Amino acid sequence: MHKRHNPASMFPSPTYSHAIEVSAGARMLYLSGQIGRGADGKLVEGIDAQLDLAWRNVHTVLAEAGMDMRHVIKVNEYLAHPEHVAACRAKRAAVYGDAFRPATTLAVVRQLALPEILVEIEVVAAQPG
Repeated sequence: MHKRHNPASMFPSPTYSHAIEVSAGARMLYLSGQIGRGADGKLVEGIDAQLDLAWRNVHTVLAEAGMDMRHVIKVNEYLAHPEHVAACRAKRAAVYGDAFRPATTLAVVRQLALPEILVEIEVVAAQPG
């Protein structure tokens, strides 16, 4: 299993780990940024719908590789609007529940690849060898 690093001298976080140490021989999976675009190619509207679909897309890619959310060690979330930070954090907490907390980064950027994209989620997963 991977090891969490949350130094006692740093602030505690209930939603993420400060670092994850990957076990030797782990199988690594790097997901491209996932957005709220369905199999039909259409982007859904609104931050809640885009967050839901982006996370479903993450789950789909992980499943295709024989992994699940327990294998996620790093999440990068990119938002186009700062007012969506609370929704993004709430969705991440719902996705993980009481599961292992990955290392995370949340950034608000000027714009994603298209102006109508509100969120992009990039994930790294590791399956112990």
